[in-house]
Amino acid sequence: MAHYSPHICTAALLSLSVGVSAQERQPNVILLFSDQHNADVFGWTGHPDAITPNLDRMARTGVVFNRAYCQDAISVASRTSLFTGLYPRTTGILDNNKSETEVLQEAVSLQRIFQVNGYATYAFGKRHLFGKADEGWTFCREHNGKNSTDYNYVEWIGEQGYAQEFGEDWAAEFGEFPKGNKLEGTKYPKARMGTRPTKLPADKTMEAFSARNTIEIIRKHARSNEPFFCFTSFYRPHQPYTALPEYLAHYDNAAWGPGANAGGPIAIPPSFRQPASDLPPALARQRTNEKGIWCLGLAAKDEQLYRDYMASYYALVEEIDHWVGEIFAALEEEGLAENTIVIYASDHGDFVGAHGMIEKCALGHNVYEETLRIPLICYWKGKFPEGYASDELVGLIDLFPTLVELVGLKLPKMSYPPQGMSLAKPLLKQKSVGRDWIVSENWSQAAVITSDRKLGIWLDPAPVNRDFRSFGEMLFRREDDPAEIRNVFHDPDERRQIAKLRKYYEKFIREVPAHGKEEMKKILSDKKHKPQRVW
Repeated sequence: MAHYSPHICTAALLSLSVGVSAQERQPNVILLFSDQHNADVFGWTGHPDAITPNLDRMARTGVVFNRAYCQDAISVASRTSLFTGLYPRTTGILDNNKSETEVLQEAVSLQRIFQVNGYATYAFGKRHLFGKADEGWTFCREHNGKNSTDYNYVEWIGEQGYAQEFGEDWAAEFGEFPKGNKLEGTKYPKARMGTRPTKLPADKTMEAFSARNTIEIIRKHARSNEPFFCFTSFYRPHQPYTALPEYLAHYDNAAWGPGANAGGPIAIPPSFRQPASDLPPALARQRTNEKGIWCLGLAAKDEQLYRDYMASYYALVEEIDHWVGEIFAALEEEGLAENTIVIYASDHGDFVGAHGMIEKCALGHNVYEETLRIPLICYWKGKFPEGYASDELVGLIDLFPTLVELVGLKLPKMSYPPQGMSLAKPLLKQKSVGRDWIVSENWSQAAVITSDRKLGIWLDPAPVNRDFRSFGEMLFRREDDPAEIRNVFHDPDERRQIAKLRKYYEKFIREVPAHGKEEMKKILSDKKHKPQRVW
C-alpha cells in the first residue's frame, strides 16, 4: 500500500484559496437531497399515486438518469461516498456507525473543493456525515446535534413553541422526544409502522426548515457576486412517517382520509404479496414480526396498516415537492435560474410495500431495486438539454467529478482522488459515459448491476451472515422480472451470466482500493455489531 502524507491535502488546499471575479460569474449549485426516496415515486415515472408536479417539471425540462444507484443503501455510507467521491470500501464507512478511518481523516470533501475555489458553502437539514466528509461548510444548520453554525432545527422548533408537537412525531419511531428538545426524554407512544399525522403547522416541519433557509441564501446571493454551493437536505420521506394532514387528504384508503382530492385506492406493488420465504432471512423475519413498530406480521393480517404507511410516505414526498417548487420560484424571482445548477437526488430508497417490506431492512436489502436505485434529476436552464432521459448506469459517486468538471473547479493534490465518472458528457452533449456495470456494496452484501441482470453476493467476514449463506446468493433477470420476484441464481441457463457478473465484481475489488478494509474487518468481526440508527 502506498504511503499517504496526512499533511498534503491541507497544504494543497491552502494554495487554491483564491477569489473568483464578478465577471466570471461561476454557476451556483443547489443539491436538493432527500432521505430514502424510492426512485419510482414520482408522477413523471407513471406512479399511480405520487403527486409531484414540481419535480415532474424539473424532469421534463432537465436531464433524468433512470438507472442511478447509490453505492451503499445506508445513509452515512452513501452520503460519505457522495461527498468524498470515494467508494465505501475505500472510506471504510459501510454503515451508520461513526468511524474515524484513516481515509476519512485525510479525504477532501466536495464542499471543501467548492470553498477553496471561492464559493460560499451551505448545508441545511440532515447531513449525517463525519470526519473530513463533513468539513468545508461556510454556514450550516442541521436538524439536530451540535454541528450547526448557530442553531439546529430541534432548538428552533422549541423556540417556535412546538417542542411537544415535534416530539410526538419523533416518538412515533423512537418512543421518546429527541435530544435537544425542551422536553428531551419525554416518553410518548410509538406508532405502528412509525406512522401517524403530524400536528405541526406546514411552515414548521423539518422540510420547511431546510427549504426556507435555502431560499434565504438564494435571496442573499442575488445581491452578491459570490457564487454558492448549497446542500439542501430533507429528512423525509424517511421514517417516522408523520405527514401533514393537508397532504394525507390526497390519498384514499388511509385511516385519516380520504379527502376531496383523493384519487382512488392506493395501488399495491406487484411484489407486495411475495412469500416471506423468498426473501433473505432478516427480511423474512421482519415480514413475520408482530411486535414493535415494524409489525409487518400484524400488517399482513390488517393491510390498512400498510396503506396508512404508504399514504404517509407519498404525502411526505408531496411535501418535499412543494418546497422544491418554492426553491425554483425563488431562483426565478431573483434572476438566478440561468446561472444555477440544480440537482435532485437521494441517499437510497424505501421499499414502500414492495416485497411486503417497509423502510429498509438492515440486512439483505442491498440488492433490491427499491433500496438501491435513487432519483437523479439534473437541471441547468439553457445549458442542459430539456427532457433528456438516460438509461445508462450511473451512481451517486459520480456527482463529485461531475460538478468539478461542470463548474471548472481546480482540484488540489489529493491522497484519495475521486473514483467516480463525470456525467458532463450526457448532461451537456447527450453522450454516453460507457459504463456497462456498477457495484453497490455494504458491510454484508454487494450487488453487481448491469443493464439486464443483478447479482447479490454475501460478504466476509460477517458472523451475522451465517444464516444468509444457507439462503444462498441472488440473481434477478430484470428484462422479464422488473419487480425482482424470481431469484434465478440456480437456473442452469444463467451460469454464464453469473460468471460474467462475478468477474465484474473481482475487477471492482482489484481496482477500487480497500483502504478501509482493516476497519471494516474489525467492525464486522465483532459479534455484538449491529447497524446503528443515528441522526
